[in-house]
Amino acid sequence: MKVLNKLTAPKATAPERIIQFGEGNFLRAFVDWIVKNMNETTDFNASVVLLQGTPYDFDMKLLSSQDFLFHVNLQGRLNGEIVNSFKRVDVISRGLSPWGQHDAVLGLAVQPEIRFVISNTTEAGISFDPQCKLADTPPASYPAKLTQILYTRYKAFNGDPDKGLIIMPCELIFENGHHLKKFINDYIDLWKEELGADYEGFKNWFNTYNYVCATLVDRIVPGFPRKEIASIQEKLGYKDNVVVQGEAFHVWVIERPENMTIEQLRAEFPAEKAGLNVIITDSEAPYHERKVTLLNGPHTVLSPVSYLSGVDIVRDACNHPVLGKYIHKVQFDELMQTLNLPMDELQAYGESVLERFNNPFVDHQVTSIMLNSFPKYQTRDLPGVKTYLERKGELPKGLVLGLAAIITYYKGGKRADGAPIQPKDDQKIMDLLTELWATGDTRKVAEGVLAADQLIWKEHGDLNKIPGLTDLVVEYLDSIRDKGMLATVESIL
Repeated sequence: MKVLNKLTAPKATAPERIIQFGEGNFLRAFVDWIVKNMNETTDFNASVVLLQGTPYDFDMKLLSSQDFLFHVNLQGRLNGEIVNSFKRVDVISRGLSPWGQHDAVLGLAVQPEIRFVISNTTEAGISFDPQCKLADTPPASYPAKLTQILYTRYKAFNGDPDKGLIIMPCELIFENGHHLKKFINDYIDLWKEELGADYEGFKNWFNTYNYVCATLVDRIVPGFPRKEIASIQEKLGYKDNVVVQGEAFHVWVIERPENMTIEQLRAEFPAEKAGLNVIITDSEAPYHERKVTLLNGPHTVLSPVSYLSGVDIVRDACNHPVLGKYIHKVQFDELMQTLNLPMDELQAYGESVLERFNNPFVDHQVTSIMLNSFPKYQTRDLPGVKTYLERKGELPKGLVLGLAAIITYYKGGKRADGAPIQPKDDQKIMDLLTELWATGDTRKVAEGVLAADQLIWKEHGDLNKIPGLTDLVVEYLDSIRDKGMLATVESIL
């Protein structure tokens, strides 16, 4: 078997146009895979310079030993077909460490071809640390590091309007780009004294000629396939020690910056032209709501309903003659009716979510989804319950049954087959449910849970005030107790 490097495998060369903060599995299986596809099918012609995300260089050393070549293994269902594909990605030119190669990192700022900055520094990465200084080598926070690069570029090109950067954060924060832009401006203000006479000009150049996008990324990336690596390397014919596995599905929603049109951004970043599922739009908000509602929303209710029906794996629940219909009902007949995107677009996304749930390569345990089920229901499903009632004049039975299933799951104990029922949540929520179930009265249980506005429901208030909700929850709690979960599910289909 051959080692993998540029002597044993072809490696394309292209101008360094992208600075990438982070070398982890997600960015490599998502962004670098996207860049590879754009290079192959459009005139994008770009390579990526990796910047190490943390002081620990283990991943960077592995990548460097392979000349930054690696394979992406995509698995799952796509458009009804089972996918298990491999693509060798060769778009990374080199890697640098901000901790050991600070000058070289700032040197990227003076390369005229650099146009994009892409990052995934985790949710904690987009933050403001007032201790960071312009002279730090490097500063601790990602926004401070990026501000240094931007200032170096401003100085090197005398504020040339054509040398601004397009900045696309991938951190899983709603409106990530809005937060990042604010923090960069905060650093410019914090460093006003050090910037001196450049302060006004730099701030104006950043806000006028740099383009910070808010983005939403979606692809599950399990990472390095430890269990299967020997057979994968055999199949590839290369000893690739940084193979990264991801699901076949992907979507990247990129909200245009306020100082750039959709057409301008599409021309610069031709992902849609490359046939990729990249949506360049005026606002990521409806897509964020779509994902939370149609992917996370069904997950939250299918998990307790399936587990209490004796089914442990998400895929098996999708294929179950009763539970499969329940999942479809919740997703298509209830939650989908509460969103504000075109229905054909929502239905296509809903079908793609079901394919993801039905991934033959992943045994997704429903219990792994049930951590903190009450807060999840509050953010993912409750808005749908209220909107559905508003629009249809009746409560969505599937979503309300899901809530009754969560309440029942939090009773604890064992399933009929002896499997343990072990809820995990904030201790105050656990204590409340223990106290309520100790009464043995399902009405007291329902009323007590629905009244827990400060503890669970927050701004939604006392849910007992929602017409008919308390009675329907009590009806389902009684039915689950008397007939079992599966019979209760059947009764609403």
